[in-house]
Amino acid sequence: MFHDIFIQLLVLLAVSVGVIAIAKKINLTYSIALVIVGLLLGVTNVPFLEEAEAFITQSDVFQAIVISLFLPILLGDATLKLPFSHLREQSKPVLALALCGTLLSFLIVALTGHYMLGLPLAVAFTFGALMSATDPISVISIFKSLGVPKKIVTIIEGESLFNDGIAVVLFQISSVYLLTYLEMGWAGLGSGLLLFLKFSLGGIAVGAVLGFLFSQLIRLYDDYPLEIAFSMLLFFGSYFIAEHFHVSGVIAVVVGGLIFGSYGSRIGMSQTTETNINSFWDVVTLVANSLIFLMVGLEIKNIDFTDKWGLIAAAVVTVVAARTFALYVSLSWLKDFSGAWKIILNWGGLKGSLSIALALSLPSSFEGREDVLVLTFSVVLFSLLVQGLSIKPLVLKLGLGGQKGGAADDVGA
Repeated sequence: MFHDIFIQLLVLLAVSVGVIAIAKKINLTYSIALVIVGLLLGVTNVPFLEEAEAFITQSDVFQAIVISLFLPILLGDATLKLPFSHLREQSKPVLALALCGTLLSFLIVALTGHYMLGLPLAVAFTFGALMSATDPISVISIFKSLGVPKKIVTIIEGESLFNDGIAVVLFQISSVYLLTYLEMGWAGLGSGLLLFLKFSLGGIAVGAVLGFLFSQLIRLYDDYPLEIAFSMLLFFGSYFIAEHFHVSGVIAVVVGGLIFGSYGSRIGMSQTTETNINSFWDVVTLVANSLIFLMVGLEIKNIDFTDKWGLIAAAVVTVVAARTFALYVSLSWLKDFSGAWKIILNWGGLKGSLSIALALSLPSSFEGREDVLVLTFSVVLFSLLVQGLSIKPLVLKLGLGGQKGGAADDVGA
């Protein structure tokens, strides 16, 4: 059984790597190319790929691969490559977007979904939570190739790191506890806030403890293969230990990775170790992303769009409008932001695989699960294809590319 599964994954990995190789030659963002190829494979029948496609698009397989395997990897790698000094310099806009922006977007999508699109309350709030997470993988690679100012890259990457954790917490509360809390009235609001704090602060605590312990551990060694292994244990350990204690694994990985990547690298990593650990995670994240974006496209096999095009169009408009409103309100008190920066940050707030994986994790007993899947998949596709393909011309039109000391030079990976 394991042999068959391994062969199936290897076939899809071969397809993914081949697409990436071609995309790099024709100067197309590989994540978008993978989604397009995945969609084409999903609507056609390629005999030798059918078994692999059927396996990988099963809800439990997709959800397990993205959330349990690849999410800790991608979050951990991003924290290693994002210098804490850069994050600290942009802490005001990052926190404004990750906290105020995420919550505002969540509420706008949820309330609009219920009162204007006619979605049941739990469905609307669950969809709102899924749409509050951003996935900047495609955008960051474009920004770095164009030399966009490092401040913009740091803000959009920092926002995503933190709002992923908040979005997962909001999703858990909305999909499991919302109706119970509403029945409790004001007491339910208090219970919801306490649960939110428990998830968030618990995740911070787990990540901080493990990040500090592993930072001390690497002081004892100058052995980069071993230190790479320690980083793997940190990322997966933070996630699964936090989840075991019913707190946010995403937040735990982010906090642990930031401490390890900044404090740990300063006190315990040689230049050789730092170079090798970054190279190792570059390869791992390339493999992870190659499968993720192909899987997003392939997932069209399981989506039924029948008679839902009007609802899909309304949902796309709602999500884009909510992002725009939330971003401009969140950054309104910061005076040093140009209009061009806000436009890029707004249009660059793409939705991605985390949203689909969370939607697929909903139990079959969840009323409205199919609607959530259709809307989430549709918005993610719009985001990756329409926004992803138009972000490069937008950057060039606004004159934000090709700056010396920009993203390509100053931000890792």
